[in-house]
Amino acid sequence: MPKSSAPTRLAVRKTYKLYIGGAFPRSESGRTYLVKGDNVALASRKDVRDAVSAARKAQAKWAGATAYNRGQILYRAAEMLEGRRKEFTALGVPAAEVEAATDRLVWYAGWSDKIAQVVGAANPVAGPFFNLSAPEPTGVVGVVAPASLLGLVSVIAPAIVTGNTVVVLAPGPQAAITLAEVLATSDLPGGVVNILTGHPAETAPWLASHDDVNALDLTGVDDAALATELERAAAGNLKRVLRPAEVAGDFTADPGLHPMTALLETKTVWHPKGF
Repeated sequence: MPKSSAPTRLAVRKTYKLYIGGAFPRSESGRTYLVKGDNVALASRKDVRDAVSAARKAQAKWAGATAYNRGQILYRAAEMLEGRRKEFTALGVPAAEVEAATDRLVWYAGWSDKIAQVVGAANPVAGPFFNLSAPEPTGVVGVVAPASLLGLVSVIAPAIVTGNTVVVLAPGPQAAITLAEVLATSDLPGGVVNILTGHPAETAPWLASHDDVNALDLTGVDDAALATELERAAAGNLKRVLRPAEVAGDFTADPGLHPMTALLETKTVWHPKGF
């Protein structure tokens, strides 16, 4: 009798879903698209609204966490990213870039309890008063991210380490959602980071015009006409806009403090001195 041949096994194709509120839902539209043979969720206008709602719900508690705790969570994310480096390199991310992204998370983790001391101040005033200026997070930040892993980390980390929450439109879907899996296992509260895959040109106008988004980071926008359109939409509720020209194209360079301070507000309070 002929030998029975073993059945051919079909590989399970991974579906890259969205990351909203700490969960991994499919797009409400049911749409997907193929990227290098993988199914990727194609975010819709409603997905943007859901992500903004999740970010707003998480923002107050995240801003109220201690700076030290936020730094611990970013450091934990760096640990998890280091442990999954082979997975990222299998996606085509250069090993050097994975290392640089890990180091960038550690760098921002170290700034978590120091940035307020650097940009805050005790102001000299005439009269029996204390006058203190302290930085506070802007709130919910919409981000059009670069396609690279290092670029993605370089726009998310400075926003969240200072107490903001983010809704990120990510054009590099596999690395972005794999990073979301890293964040989901790093004690980061759900809703602090929300990542939408698909076509930023389709979803960015809805993010820019959303009245519950406080700031807009256009780092990943390389189309001047689109950037202008998004700036105009953001003017509807006076969003703070971080333009592409304000961001260095080389993410391997020292980012400095600007990515953090650009997403902070300064609150100044007066208090009478005791006698």
